[in-house]
Amino acid sequence: MKGDAMDNSSEEMKMTYSSVVAKDGKPVVAVRFERGKDFAEAILPDVTIRKSNGFSEEEIAALEFYLKGNKKDIGEKAKAITGLKNFFG
Repeated sequence: MKGDAMDNSSEEMKMTYSSVVAKDGKPVVAVRFERGKDFAEAILPDVTIRKSNGFSEEEIAALEFYLKGNKKDIGEKAKAITGLKNFFG
């Protein structure tokens, strides 16, 4: 998974994402946020956090808002990873 670091208050939050993969015949990107032992996972293009531990409801809403506003950019970065994977595959 590819990663981008984000600063959240005094703790660093890390976001990682997969290449584009097929799930039920549709292209998706797995996204994971981590902060210490806390985590939250989503699948794009859906921007709903599907699994989490340690994040408050407000934080989950903020992560979903972030995903909604950045899903195009995350998708483009994931496509680049997919292209590299296919190039070396």
